[in-house]
Amino acid sequence: MVKIARWNHDGGTHSGFVDGEQCFALPEGRTVTDLLAAGLESTLEIAAETMGSADPLALADVQLLAPLEPATIRDFVAFEEHVEGVRKSIDGVAGVVAEWYEAPTFYFTNPHTVTGTGEVIGIPAGCTDLDFETEVAAVVGRVPGSDGRNLSAADAHRHIFGYTILNDWSARDLQRREMKVSLGPCKGKDFSNTLGPWIVTADEFEHLHDDEGFLPISMEVEVNGERVGQDLLSNMGWPFAELVAYASQDSVVRPGDVLGSGTCGRGCLAELWGRNGSKTPPPLKTGDVVRMAVEGIGSIENTVGERRVAATRAPARTRPRNRAVAALIPKKG
Repeated sequence: MVKIARWNHDGGTHSGFVDGEQCFALPEGRTVTDLLAAGLESTLEIAAETMGSADPLALADVQLLAPLEPATIRDFVAFEEHVEGVRKSIDGVAGVVAEWYEAPTFYFTNPHTVTGTGEVIGIPAGCTDLDFETEVAAVVGRVPGSDGRNLSAADAHRHIFGYTILNDWSARDLQRREMKVSLGPCKGKDFSNTLGPWIVTADEFEHLHDDEGFLPISMEVEVNGERVGQDLLSNMGWPFAELVAYASQDSVVRPGDVLGSGTCGRGCLAELWGRNGSKTPPPLKTGDVVRMAVEGIGSIENTVGERRVAATRAPARTRPRNRAVAALIPKKG
């Protein structure tokens, strides 16, 4: 199994491969971005060469970082069960809108606030309803001869370099206000996305795809050691290849792009709030530990930190709606 990772050790940041309990660093100056640009086939060759020649470092002696610095992050909403529960929680309405079934839907989130496993995730200013979202993300790599535009599902499948776990942290009270404006989410989401613990290359999953391209691997999430939810990745409404193809429609996917599956069924608190009719289980608080595990990938774990105290919200000014600037009146004398 080829696992691609980034880590801190002795004050420096390194990229390379994890095999069992050992890390093998790429030569100085080479990064995960270089591997994604090289493509999957070349990366597998580089992995074999690196693990056969580099001096190993104990995994226990490093601090894992997010496994890549994404070029973009598109986060889909591909699980029907999740949509059902969260719509009840956020909008107070039961059911799934008909438009969800017509095509995949995603939003762009912030690639500059990506965090890794083990990091403390602070509660953003003004948030009282902090939540997590349990997801798998596909990472895009280079395919020789392809520009990443208007891909078919078959071609898009070849662009999937590997998979990692994604926790799309969510400030539900901020999100609830934003979504009423029919835009966003923005501050309800852009403060942190955790990726990790590494990227497992796509070849490791090829034999697991069913006839429609779905991956029946287990996903689960725990808070403070108690399991909150569990689902199969194959319960997505679309396989990943179709999500990547849709993202490329009249657009482009490039090496380093990350595409999230969206939250699995029962993979967040807000969905359970909608189903239970109350905030049960309660929103996350300082000191809570959230652990997500995905079969064939691994696990990520983060602790919730302190709430940032700041007055960041400013009301709109009511303006007169003038259509022209008043003419300047010359002074007498």
